[in-house]
Amino acid sequence: MDLRAQLEQRLVVLHEELAAGRRLLVELQARQAEVQDTLLRITGAIQVLEEELAASPCVEPTTPG
Repeated sequence: MDLRAQLEQRLVVLHEELAAGRRLLVELQARQAEVQDTLLRITGAIQVLEEELAASPCVEPTTPG
């Protein structure tokens, strides 16, 4: 195989790797957005529970049975 053919083959491989890397980056960015949304919901739930606990009198939990 001559030098030009080797360079062309390497170029094809690099283009494939670039495309795969871009696809992975898109997937990771989508996953990051999902995790950020989940963390936002958890933070909101924590805030609501903390506000409810602060506003309500101290009540002993009842045990079933």
